[in-house]
Amino acid sequence: MGEAVIELAGVEKRYGGATALAGVSLTVARSEFVALVGGSGSGKTTLLKTINGLVRPDAGAVMVQGEDLATVQPFRLRRRIGYVFQEIGLFPHLSVAENIAITPKLLGWDRTRIAASVATLLDLVALPSEMGARAPAALSGGQRQRVGVARALAAEPAIVLMDEPFGALDPLTRDALGSDYRALHERLGLTTVMVTHDMAEAVLLADRVVVLKDGQVLADGRPAELLAQTTDPDVRALLEAPRRQAERLRARLSEAPA
Repeated sequence: MGEAVIELAGVEKRYGGATALAGVSLTVARSEFVALVGGSGSGKTTLLKTINGLVRPDAGAVMVQGEDLATVQPFRLRRRIGYVFQEIGLFPHLSVAENIAITPKLLGWDRTRIAASVATLLDLVALPSEMGARAPAALSGGQRQRVGVARALAAEPAIVLMDEPFGALDPLTRDALGSDYRALHERLGLTTVMVTHDMAEAVLLADRVVVLKDGQVLADGRPAELLAQTTDPDVRALLEAPRRQAERLRARLSEAPA
């Protein structure tokens, strides 16, 4: 593993009497793509939010690029971490270009630099330049999600966090956008941590899969290695889900017409 840019050590988080994270330790290397998977309530989103300071742990430490988040001011953290989520949250009264430019404006970039950045980002996420003048309501769901990715990349972050980023999209759009983001991840040398409930998506996009249950890490590794080595029935069931789906699809598609 290369240089660690994200490190969690013994992270715990409770909400009232419920434990969301129970002593999670995790390291993510520079340029790695890690998928967090697991059932509802497993702690995936809480873990993701500890990395950008949206959730403060009750115990343990979170380090980002060598800095303890307990000592980092939130606005400084947001500059180096992009965040993409399912409910894109574009501002309806702003144009696409203005939505993308929000963080650069807050950082005090000049107009020329912002305009150049918006143009570059629209191209990066495969949207035509004229779309910058449109309102979010005029875009399809897939286009709005692409704008969400562009906005997350606007401050040129080294790290991108994604929380079910493609879950609300139709299957074809979801597949295309997932593939395009993976290409962006490689092209820009990003470090990406993605929460997904779709095991096939995790296997296709991520370098590593981290399986969570009841706020604990059940398994962590490359998908093929985990499938070959794990003895945990929950982990095996998750990892085998894409294969089972593929087999059922193949069987249905091969059925002879009546």
